[in-house]
Amino acid sequence: MKQAAAFLGVIITLAVGYFVYREELAPQPGHPSTTLQQIDTVGVTSDLLAIGQAERLYLASHGSYGSVEQLQADGDIAFSGVNRRGCNFTADVDGGQHFRITATPADPAKSGPALSVDETMEVKKP
Repeated sequence: MKQAAAFLGVIITLAVGYFVYREELAPQPGHPSTTLQQIDTVGVTSDLLAIGQAERLYLASHGSYGSVEQLQADGDIAFSGVNRRGCNFTADVDGGQHFRITATPADPAKSGPALSVDETMEVKKP
């Protein structure tokens, strides 16, 4: 009888805990909901930072920022900006003044955040 009462107490405690924390357990809008999406987001962030650093090197050697294709042709990045990790990378450059690299999902049906990095090297949603 004591074991049944203890088991029932554990079940009730778990149920109360679930109802208290269920909102925190649910996926939040704008946040990756699966582990694979989180890994993709971390990978895309890493790629954006690598491209941002390549832009800085390109500016130092050429006097202006370059497109993703120019960075690849110059050897500053070792990957294509087309469909990398399920994203397309595009560069908006303003000569030697500003740049913004944007990663957007290659598949429009894919749910994933668009991210960007600029000359401040801060990755954010555009």
